[in-house]
Amino acid sequence: MVIGEDTSHILVVDDDNRIRELLCKYLYSKGFLVSTAQDTIEARKLFTTFTFDLLILDVMLPGETGKEFARMVRAKSDVPILMLTAMGEVEERISGLESGADDYLSKPFEPRELLLRVGKIISRSTTKERDNANNIICFGECEFNLVNHRLTKGGINILLTQTEANLLFILAQNFHQIVSRSTLAKLCGGINERSVDVQIIRLRNKIENDPKKPLYVQSIRGEGYILYK
Repeated sequence: MVIGEDTSHILVVDDDNRIRELLCKYLYSKGFLVSTAQDTIEARKLFTTFTFDLLILDVMLPGETGKEFARMVRAKSDVPILMLTAMGEVEERISGLESGADDYLSKPFEPRELLLRVGKIISRSTTKERDNANNIICFGECEFNLVNHRLTKGGINILLTQTEANLLFILAQNFHQIVSRSTLAKLCGGINERSVDVQIIRLRNKIENDPKKPLYVQSIRGEGYILYK
């Protein structure tokens, strides 16, 4: 499948291998990019590495529960959450929604019903993104959304790690202004300045046509980095 600008990336978190494989294959066949995790430990690693358009989250997970993970996600992100549960009680649904879920689906479920719910949730989220179109920063073939940290190049979605997205966000917020390495390091969670240089190189490899001769993310000797159009 070719990942395009409109391809939605979904993270499925469920400890049932059969359900993970079913959802992965089914959603992929419907044009979605899908990542999976069997518990919240794996989910956290993926969530801090990539940007997702939707989380499909099982309530009953080993260790940290789906609702606990949802609260953590909601504290940091507006990414939509669809919860799955084998328990259909009203109180359970209310509890899940209070933890930050946008919708609820009881197991067992029909794949077509799940697809309809996924489509509606992502559609609402996309509409919200369009309302924030003025938060798009353009440079060369690239477009970077300051709201969801999504980067596209020539209409193709470019997957960024969390640190890369944070760096680009800071540079984009200070368009045509020099940002010092120490400031970038501090705002990216306290990484060291050498790590900033390494992450900038990786970012250039994804943005620049010739990373060795960057046009957009440029270094200013002794001062820091700057993002140009």
